[in-house]
Order: sequence, then structure tokens, then C-alpha cells
Amino acid sequence: MKLASITALALVASSLVASSLTTDAKKAGLTPIPSSTTELLKLIDNPKNPISAKKVELGKKLFFDPRLSKSGFISCNSCHNLSEGGDDGIPAAIGHGWTANPHHLNSPTVFNSVFFSSQFWDGRDPHLEKQAQGPILAAPEMSATKEHVVATVTSMPQYVNQFKSAYGDNVKINFEKITDTIATFERTLVTPSAFDDYLNGNETAMTTAQKNGLKTFIDTGCATCHNGIALGGQMNAFNITATYKYQNVGDFKGDKNGMVKVPTLRNITQTAPYFHNGQIWSLKEAIKEMGRIQLGKKISNKEAASIEEFLKSLDGRKGHVILPVLPASTSKTPKPDLN
Repeated sequence: MKLASITALALVASSLVASSLTTDAKKAGLTPIPSSTTELLKLIDNPKNPISAKKVELGKKLFFDPRLSKSGFISCNSCHNLSEGGDDGIPAAIGHGWTANPHHLNSPTVFNSVFFSSQFWDGRDPHLEKQAQGPILAAPEMSATKEHVVATVTSMPQYVNQFKSAYGDNVKINFEKITDTIATFERTLVTPSAFDDYLNGNETAMTTAQKNGLKTFIDTGCATCHNGIALGGQMNAFNITATYKYQNVGDFKGDKNGMVKVPTLRNITQTAPYFHNGQIWSLKEAIKEMGRIQLGKKISNKEAASIEEFLKSLDGRKGHVILPVLPASTSKTPKPDLN
């Protein structure tokens, strides 16, 4: 047989394997971020508050503005750092007065949160707009009041003018409008990756090791919980086959039914420490612990390493976020309160 024919057969065989794996992945409920901007916009837009460039830019400023907090020191970006994994990289979130989260809860990533069907670890709200309100008002986080936030924003003419430009001259700048605008910016924090490219048809986007890891991921049963476009983000039972070895750190037990939000696996290599209370720093250890408590399986070192290779393909391409220049405070801007 001629070399050209052998090469052609090898390429066909490789294509068939790739096609089979992508089919298996989609059957397992794994969904790629669309490569089409139009299709992506359909998924991330809020019909009640359509995305626009002006809203996004204003929302970005508010996301980075620490003056929305009582102390004038903590911004949304403090716990959801866009310079790394969209989280804070510590076991329990630190808020007002250097207060650790009273339930010892870890800050989830804000990247791709638009794809989560449940927000907060207890899934108490499905809406990103409502999630944006929570940390601002929570005493152990930004510890502000609605009145403080509105007074801060409306004290600066530049902000007022930007709201009018984004929403119209008759806009009512209330707390909900401010947090809706922050959420509009957060809706754009989507990070497509090699995994998405692969499922969208680029068979060379993932390495062989990553493809093998994807197969291990599916065969092991990881996709039972980590599925959908976020590979997580929905509620699921926790401690199914055993008890998490650090369950006693913090008092969080899930919602009233013991359900816990499944963390997204996107950019997971950048969001250690892992689990709701941030007690595991090694991704390989986290994989093995999940197998033990959720699947009733003893995942070998080889299998864990294989799955970890797949997870690397979920490291996404982050949009270039230029640090905004915030409006100057005025004599009417509330002063920082550290108490």
C-alpha cells in the first residue's frame, strides 16, 4: 500500500475517533460555548435589560469601584479578581472589617457565571442580577446599604451622566438599576477554551492527553454533575456515597434539602482552593475526593492525572479588561466607614 494511502487511512481513523469522542461528550451533557457571537449573545443577554456597550462599560466601573462598600475599600473585584481566576484565591472570603465569611464559604468565580442556573452556594437565586445585590448588602462582605450605594453613585456627575447615556435621560438611578448594570458587565465575562473549539469542530484544539482525559472524565462519571455549558452551576446532592473529609470546617450544609451548587470546572486550574469551604489546594486531590464522596469510586492516581489533563483544556481565553478610570469623589460622596 502506498504511503499516501496509509496516511489517508490514518487521518480518517483519527477523525472517526474524534467524532466518536465529541458525540460521547455531547451525549454526556457537555455543551460548548458557541463560536458564533450571535448565538453566544442569545445565551448571555437579558431581554429585560439588553446588553449594550454603554451598560457594559458603566457596569465595569461599578464592579471595580470600592466606594460602593461601607469601608470604601472593597469592590466586587476584591473577591472576584479578574486578573486571575475570577475569585480571591483564599479558603474563605474576607470582607468588611477583615471578617472571614461566617460559614467559611469560598468565593466562587465570576467568570462564566452567566451560565449558572443557580447563584450562591445554596442556590437561593437563579438570577445574576440578584446575585450582584447580595455581597454589597451582606454585613461580612461589602456591608453597605441601598441608600449608601445610591448616594455614592449619584454624588458623582460623571456616573449620573453615564447612566443617562446608557438608559436614557429619565433613568431612575436606584439600587436595583446599579446592580443590574454590574450584572450586565458580568454577563460578558465568558471564557471560551480549547475544549469549546474541539466540540465546535476543531479536532486539533485539544491535545491527545486532554482528549484521553475527557474520555476518562466521562467514563468515570464526572459529567453526571459537571455538565452543561458551565460544566456545573446547578444544584446537586452532596456527600452521596461518603462524607467530605473537611465537612466540619464551617457550618454550611447546603440548602434546606442538603443540595449544593456544583462549581463550574471552567478555569478550574486557576481557582484553588477547592470545595465550598476551600480546604483542598491540589486539583488531583480534589478529583479523587469527589470520586470518593460523589461517585463511590476510588480514582487512581493515573485516572486523576488524566482527568486533570482534560481540565486544563477548560482554561479559557479571557477578554482584555482595561482597568477603568473611576469618577472623582465629590463633597457629597459618603465618607469611608471602617466600623
